[in-house]
Amino acid sequence: MDLNYKENLIHKADVLMEALPYIQQFRDSIAVIKFGGSAMEDPELTARTMRDIVLLEAIGMKVVVVHGGGKAITARLKELNIETRFVNGLRFTDAATIEVVDDVLHNQVNRALVDAILKTGGIGAQISGKRILRCEKTLSRDPVTGAESDVGFVGRVIGVDARPILDSLNFRIIPVVTPLAMDFHGQPYNINADLAACEIAMALHARKLVFISDVPGVLRDPKDESTLISEIRTSAVPRLIESGVLSGGMLPKIRSCVNAIENGVTQVHMADGRLPHSLLLEIFTNTGVGTQIIKG
Repeated sequence: MDLNYKENLIHKADVLMEALPYIQQFRDSIAVIKFGGSAMEDPELTARTMRDIVLLEAIGMKVVVVHGGGKAITARLKELNIETRFVNGLRFTDAATIEVVDDVLHNQVNRALVDAILKTGGIGAQISGKRILRCEKTLSRDPVTGAESDVGFVGRVIGVDARPILDSLNFRIIPVVTPLAMDFHGQPYNINADLAACEIAMALHARKLVFISDVPGVLRDPKDESTLISEIRTSAVPRLIESGVLSGGMLPKIRSCVNAIENGVTQVHMADGRLPHSLLLEIFTNTGVGTQIIKG
C-alpha cells in the first residue's frame, strides 16, 4: 500500500477521533441551523451543506433548518413586474408581495432543500412558518432619526408552537422551516429569517444555533478575514459595539444571538457556507472555523 495513502487514512482516523468527544457530548441535543446568504445561490454549496446536516442527524443530533430566500424572492418579483422596495433594510411587503414570498419560500426554496436532504439519504419535512409561528406587525425604524415607517406585512414573532418540530425530530426527520408567520387573524407575514431561527431555537432550548451564510464570522476589520474573532462572550458585546467592531447588519444579528443565549440557547455559531464542511468543522473540532458566542 502506498505510504501517502496510508498517511491519508491515518489522518482521516485522527479527525474522527478529534470529533469523538463532541459527537458524544452533542448526541440527542437540538441544533437549529439557519442557512442563508449567497451560499444558498450555489446548488453545489447547498447540496454540500445539506449533506453535512444529514451527517449531523446520522450521528445522533436533532437538527432543524431555518432558511432565507431573499434573492429568489426578488428574482420572482422581477419576473412578475412587482416593484421591490426596501425600507431601512426591510422588504416592503404588500398583499401581492406576501403571496409571492409565501409561494417562493415554500414551493421553491424550501422544497429544494428538502429534496437535497432526501438525495443524501436523509429525511426532511417541509414546515411552513405559518403553521408554527405567531406574530404581530412590526414597523421599520430609521437607525439615525428613530422615525418609524410602515413596511406592510412584515412581522415580529411573539409565539412559537414547537410541537410539529418536536414531532418530526422524534421520528428522526429534519424539519425545514420557512421564515413566515401568521397573526391572530390568519394574515401571513414575512419574518426576518435570522430572527425566526433565534425564536425557534429559544422555544426548543437548542444546544446550538448555527448561522451558515457567506461571511466567515465576526471580523475586527470587515476587510480582513484574518481578523476573525473565534469566541465572543455575551459580556463583551457592549464593548464591541462601542468600539465599532459590531455595526451595520451584524449588530441586530448579534443582539438577537445574545437574546437567544439569555433565553435558553447554549451556544451560537457563525460560519462561512462557502468553506467546505464549515458546519462540521465549527461543531466538531477544537478550534472551529467561525465565531462562537457563549454566555459569560
